Amino acid sequence: MDWDKLRIFYAVADAGSLTHAGESLHLSQSAVSRQIRALEESLGSTLFHRHARGLILTEQGELLFDATSAMARRLDTAVARIRDSVEEVFGELRVTTTTGFGSLWLAKRLPILYQRYPELKIDLMLEEQVLDLPMREADVAIRMKEPSQADLIRLRLMNIKMRLYATRSYLEARGTPATPEDLSDHRLICQNTSSAQVAAGARLVRELMTYNIPSTLTVNNYFGVLQAVLNGLGIGVLPDYVTEDHPHLVRVLDTIESHDVPVFLAYPEELRASRRIAAFREFITEQIMEKRQRDKDTPQM
Repeated sequence: MDWDKLRIFYAVADAGSLTHAGESLHLSQSAVSRQIRALEESLGSTLFHRHARGLILTEQGELLFDATSAMARRLDTAVARIRDSVEEVFGELRVTTTTGFGSLWLAKRLPILYQRYPELKIDLMLEEQVLDLPMREADVAIRMKEPSQADLIRLRLMNIKMRLYATRSYLEARGTPATPEDLSDHRLICQNTSSAQVAAGARLVRELMTYNIPSTLTVNNYFGVLQAVLNGLGIGVLPDYVTEDHPHLVRVLDTIESHDVPVFLAYPEELRASRRIAAFREFITEQIMEKRQRDKDTPQM
């Protein structure tokens, strides 16, 4: 099999266009077209359906694209491991975590990491979907449960809890609930129990809904819940780490909270020696240790 033709095929399939693939490969459209035709002839199969809007893979093309995609990921891994053998920490690091943790806790701490390693390029992917680390959909993940995928190195960072919070000004204007039944006089801001979230958070919301709360606002991530709480719309269900950066939030009904939610750092076994991974792991663990110390030094309200 001609590796050069496979490289060109992968570029075309990924771009969906001969022209765009040619631009990325620095080849003319006609040269790319000739290579694709030659590959199809050697395989005895049509790899693309051609129409005015671009190219669509045939069933045979999909099979070949899956194989070349896996090859590209392994090559990327090999290149990353080779580059990680030098002393400097640089290059791309793809980090995946939830929208809430990434936007409310991680992003605002990244300047510390960039100050240490100014040539690092971080691709921060915030989503509830669990990406496949062994398949290199990301390099490192921070997840709100222990990863189940094989061939991963796991590090438990901390536990968090979901609790009720409101602004001091909101409570001064609307009153502070003394019992769970008093929540019926307030608007509850939370994630919908059917949206992607940690199970402990969903269970807590279901329990709160049994108190006949007439007005609610549901948002599909904790960043949105926090913004609504900060704007005085009601009492919100939020992870406890938000209070570190928003000290004017007041905890409501101290006896109500979720079960512990474990937070794990995970990355593929094959990246064990990566200097970028090591730098990120060291940065995260330092930040967690500092948070624990601040929590210890802060008197309970």
